[in-house]
Amino acid sequence: MANGYAGKILKVDLSTKSIEEIPTEKYESWGGGHGMGSAIFWDLCKDKTVKGDDPGNVITLMTSPLSGTPAPSVAGRTEVQAIGLQGYPVGWYTRSNFGGRFSSHLKYAGWDGVVVLGKADKPVWINVVNDKVTIEDATGLWGLDTRETQEEIWATVNDTAEVGDWRGLGTSRDAGRSTQRPAVVTIGPNAEKYMPMASLVHDAGNGAGQGGMGGVFASKNLKAISVLGTGGVSIADPNALLAAREWAYQFAYPGHADEPMSAIGMFPFSANPNSAVGNYAAGVSSRPQGCVGCIRTCRGRTSTGQGNESNCLDFIWYDVHDKAVHGGKITSATAQAADSLQRYGINSFAMEAVMLWFAALRKQGLIGPGREIDSSLPFEAWGTAQFAEALCNSVATQTDVGADLALGVAQCAKKWGRLEKDLKSGILPLQEWGYAHHYDARTEVEWGYGSIMGERDINEHDFNWVVYWTPTICGLYGVEPIVSAERLSQIIAKKGAPYNDPMMADYSDEGIYSEGMAKTVAYHRHYTRFWKESTLYCDWAWADFVNPYGPDYEGITGEGEPKFFNAVTGKNLTYEEGIEIGRKIWNLDRAVWILQGRHRDMEVFADYNYEVGAVPGTTTYEAPYTVPVYEKGVWSYKSVAGRKLDRQKVEDWKTKFYALEGWDTSSGWPTRATLEELGLGNVADALEQAGKLGAA
Repeated sequence: MANGYAGKILKVDLSTKSIEEIPTEKYESWGGGHGMGSAIFWDLCKDKTVKGDDPGNVITLMTSPLSGTPAPSVAGRTEVQAIGLQGYPVGWYTRSNFGGRFSSHLKYAGWDGVVVLGKADKPVWINVVNDKVTIEDATGLWGLDTRETQEEIWATVNDTAEVGDWRGLGTSRDAGRSTQRPAVVTIGPNAEKYMPMASLVHDAGNGAGQGGMGGVFASKNLKAISVLGTGGVSIADPNALLAAREWAYQFAYPGHADEPMSAIGMFPFSANPNSAVGNYAAGVSSRPQGCVGCIRTCRGRTSTGQGNESNCLDFIWYDVHDKAVHGGKITSATAQAADSLQRYGINSFAMEAVMLWFAALRKQGLIGPGREIDSSLPFEAWGTAQFAEALCNSVATQTDVGADLALGVAQCAKKWGRLEKDLKSGILPLQEWGYAHHYDARTEVEWGYGSIMGERDINEHDFNWVVYWTPTICGLYGVEPIVSAERLSQIIAKKGAPYNDPMMADYSDEGIYSEGMAKTVAYHRHYTRFWKESTLYCDWAWADFVNPYGPDYEGITGEGEPKFFNAVTGKNLTYEEGIEIGRKIWNLDRAVWILQGRHRDMEVFADYNYEVGAVPGTTTYEAPYTVPVYEKGVWSYKSVAGRKLDRQKVEDWKTKFYALEGWDTSSGWPTRATLEELGLGNVADALEQAGKLGAA
């Protein structure tokens, strides 16, 4: 297929040990990635109310037509979907995502994705070498950590070839030779013991942590998937793709150190490619590292070999409890803590919540030897690599407090009788659905709203860069943001199709409950479901609303996304059409959640968001919360630290949002008219049969 697609999707049923091909053409209208994954899940998961560890669960790992191509900051992403294990009180159908080489190798091997059904009768791993697919015995791999597992699989597939040698897959490059090691995604040692906490890990620091996807692998007796491809990806219009890259260069020029916002990399598409290196403490030499085809190179490799290819929460989970210890820099302790997390394959966001919670419990004298929560962990070594390793090991081996943490953080708190009171006080920072507090729902509210309307912390920074980080960091540096709050509202309106409302940028005390904010969240859910999660543009490079090198400071978003997509696929998809496909995907996902039991009454934040004001230093980030506001007819940037949410006003906002989406406002369920408008009549039939179709 000369349009970015490989043409076939790999389907493996571990129960029957059958290997089949699904024609990509059947699902091509969904774009790729998440859209294809949800459509396949809908078709193949016969009972969508099963638990995540049930053999009837279906897990998909999908690429996009841009995977493995020269399109910037998109080629290396893989979208993972299944009924999850982490969520509370329900393990919703959910998603995760990881970078690196895996999706590119799938495409080079001739596959657009992998779908896994059933459960093997013993530990196995799936070996893909171009068209050859086998199910291998993983009994000897089951207790190994993620690095040991990959090394064993590399040796098996490569026949002990040295790094840089040609692999013996053919007599020439065109016949199937490669200098690459296979791209392997795997789980940690005995992940069946800590399924809600278990991640998928690829290479050194690429992981799909949220949702407990490693636990889904473990529940299927699946240790790893390895893929080695020696083919390529056909491009519909190579000249258009190269022209798009040349056009995009104007937005990506890294700038100079005397340009504060460019130097610290707060604009995604134009970020300084060396920004990751600056995070390492003095005395450790390092160089930037990126996923396949990425312009951002947000990861690093060090002279010590510690923390290689990890980033952000991989380190921050251990630093967040006390930045005074490490000064916000990656030290030997935080780098080793990242390595422990990666080797065991444990979710960094979940462990961040554990560290914040344990720090508060320690302060109250409630955890430790002989305390209310009895633990023999070496708390005297708090802040050292020793404690990080001991904590991770306790989860992986289900010893000490790890035996309860392995159930999931919210589930652990419930077992200890602390869930309600610690969610009310905020010392247990699980903002919604049992997921760790990331950005604050009380201040940068679109993040929180998107999360409760969905199924997990959204982890999508599109607005975050410009409505929170840019004005906040500029304030700390004593410089003016490159665009005023009013200009920002105009840019967001221009790019916020189909609503195009400047009030989408209003984060004032009243604006966060407005129709404008409902449009912001609706646009964001639709944009990300297609352009970010299906086309798989990297979250740290896209969307690009404001850019210091763009015309009148406008970023690449709106024009860039379809420009690359169309050059590769030969389609003529518009930006707005992509967002409409995203709305379709969003409604399909919503239908699965409704079958699982979702109702508007469940879509609420943890109590602390309504009870406790957002104060700098109490959550993940230590900065003031400065956002754009529209007050008394004037736009400005203003700190809203100390704000808390009003329960009734949140409920009123939900009604506005449901109405905007075309859902029943009393239940939050989509109506038949909305689903049929999106070509989802069969989904409406399924909801009606279950008695869960929204009233017209």
